[in-house]
Amino acid sequence: MLNLEPETARLVSLFVRSSRRERVLEIGTSNGYSTLWLAWSVRSHNGRVISIDRDADKQELAEANLHRAGLSDVVELMLGDATEIVCGLDGPFDCVFFDADRVSAPEQLHLLLPKLRDDVLLMADNALSHPDEIAGYLAALQALPDFERLVIPVGKGLSVAYVTTRTT
Repeated sequence: MLNLEPETARLVSLFVRSSRRERVLEIGTSNGYSTLWLAWSVRSHNGRVISIDRDADKQELAEANLHRAGLSDVVELMLGDATEIVCGLDGPFDCVFFDADRVSAPEQLHLLLPKLRDDVLLMADNALSHPDEIAGYLAALQALPDFERLVIPVGKGLSVAYVTTRTT
């Protein structure tokens, strides 16, 4: 499974918990390791996670893992192409975690922009381990004038972006 490194999972959880995110979108469920961290992080303040994956077998594992952890009620799992699903989702989201097809992330980000809360937190894994694949996403972030962003050298590299002022 292509899971987050444990220290990355803890850092993502810290960001989500400390900023009390309530409506989290995860693109790339895999077997649900990061989904478990996100769900646990939002549960204390009645938050929800929507997690998208295109692999039915992995999603079945994620569902079982969430059930075992007692977190199924916090997560809505969606199966299919993330870009297509994102088009049909209703916002607003206050946190988006990109951890799937990095090449599609710029288009997904573009589609999500009108569905994001003013103080949105955007994170993406593999910012250091897959620089060529994630370059388009990082460039798309850089083109957004209202975002502060950085790559934290934890695990495989975590890109973090936060809206400082939003001009919509």
